[in-house]
Amino acid sequence: MTVTEENIAALFDRWNESLQTGNPAKVVDNYAERSILLPTVSNKPRLTRAEKEDYFVHFLANSPSGTIDMRHIDINGDVAVDSGLYSFTFAKTGDVVKARYTFVYQWDGEQWLIISHHSSGMPEG
Repeated sequence: MTVTEENIAALFDRWNESLQTGNPAKVVDNYAERSILLPTVSNKPRLTRAEKEDYFVHFLANSPSGTIDMRHIDINGDVAVDSGLYSFTFAKTGDVVKARYTFVYQWDGEQWLIISHHSSGMPEG
C-alpha cells in the first residue's frame, strides 16, 4: 500500500463532508471502534460510538463547515497524523471558531479510520 500526503489530507475532506450531512452517525463512521475524541466544545472525552454521536448531535446543530488553515502530515506505515489549525464557520449563527487539531488515522486493511482526534480552541484571541 502506497499512501501519500494528499491521500491523508483527503481524509479531512471526507470527515468535513460527513458534517455536511447533519447526521451524527455518518460523522462517527469516520472513527475506528476503538478511538478517542477530545472535542473542541466539550470537556468530556468521547470513547464509545454513542458518546461520539451524542457530541456530534450538539456540534452539528449549528451547521458547521471546516477549513484547514495550516497542516503538517506525518505517515508511518499504517498510521498517519494530520495536525494543524482549522476554522469552523457555523451557518446558523455566523460564528467562526479557530482551533488546533490532531487527527491520528490507522489503516484497518480496508480504509483509514480516525483512532484519535483532538481539537482545542486557540488559546490566544
